[in-house]
Amino acid sequence: VQLQASGGGLVQAGGSLRLSCATSGRTFSRNGMGWFRQAPGKEREFVAVIGWTGDTYYADSVKGRFTISRDKTQSTVYLQMNSLKPEDTAVYYCAAARGVAIVTATSRYDYWGQGTQVTVSS
Repeated sequence: VQLQASGGGLVQAGGSLRLSCATSGRTFSRNGMGWFRQAPGKEREFVAVIGWTGDTYYADSVKGRFTISRDKTQSTVYLQMNSLKPEDTAVYYCAAARGVAIVTATSRYDYWGQGTQVTVSS
């Protein structure tokens, strides 16, 4: 089972990036899929989650700027990030939840990708 995150990079404040999370080894079509991030010296924090029905939930800090989605095959999850701010700088991780519910706690996620660096310059 593998989750491969990609799409990170260096962008100026106000810019956009689109992260992708490709899954393989098993299907996660019935699992909630989430994005988390971890800045240096900080704990990993919830960013966004999409349930198997397509319902979504966002952290307040990214609401209105980030959009999580899944492709029709349910094998890839995206995070469209607009109006990026320097405080969005972090390593971003995708993860597959244990069940179908929309959950935000890291303990509820069983599979994790390797992370992709997002750096937003001011």
